[in-house]
Amino acid sequence: MSFPLDSTDLAAIRLTLELATLTTLLLLLLGTPVAWWLARTRSRLKGPVAAVVALPLVLPPTVIGFYLLVSMGPHGVIGQFTQSLGLGTLPFTFAGLVVGSVIYSMPFVVQPLQNAFSAIGNRPLEVAATLRAGPWDTFFSVVLPLAWPGFVTASILGFAHTVGEFGVVLMIGGNIPEKTRVVSVQIFDHVEAMEYAQAHWLAGGMLLFSFLILLALNTSRRLKPGWT
Repeated sequence: MSFPLDSTDLAAIRLTLELATLTTLLLLLLGTPVAWWLARTRSRLKGPVAAVVALPLVLPPTVIGFYLLVSMGPHGVIGQFTQSLGLGTLPFTFAGLVVGSVIYSMPFVVQPLQNAFSAIGNRPLEVAATLRAGPWDTFFSVVLPLAWPGFVTASILGFAHTVGEFGVVLMIGGNIPEKTRVVSVQIFDHVEAMEYAQAHWLAGGMLLFSFLILLALNTSRRLKPGWT
């Protein structure tokens, strides 16, 4: 019996995992300060900023993909900026996929982190201040351990949501083998070509992956700081 997945399927899987991993790392790096600010601020800008972060939850992926495609194109604001830096344009490149994935998966990382930060309350921070702990020391010694389950949840959701993207990655990246063709697009190609056996293998793998992600998410929600 021959191996059910060919080289293009394996390339799509590899590219998807690379995209999801890099996107999750960037989201944790960028989303943590945003979530901390949203959890702690009393600014009037909190509502508008939170709404902007949550937009991908309600907007169709094709709408986000369309405006990203226009803005990152040769005549868009982002496209003109990247061209001025000698980087060319981002659409139909892996870098463009990363940018689109970061924006589209942002609420799935920021909101769990914001909830985790809000749940900490003021008391631990006040105690750290009385011990003359600096902001960075307080964050890494107090906030991070207490909010760790939130980071686990945010990482799982960010990674899983990026793996399952279709509309945004198709609009921005197109369908270039080994460069922008991810698993969801590969499944679509197999279905269009009536290659249902290959589509079943990839779709079944995505189904199993989604189940394991939800299982891990439910397990992480039962974790408490200090458990071993």
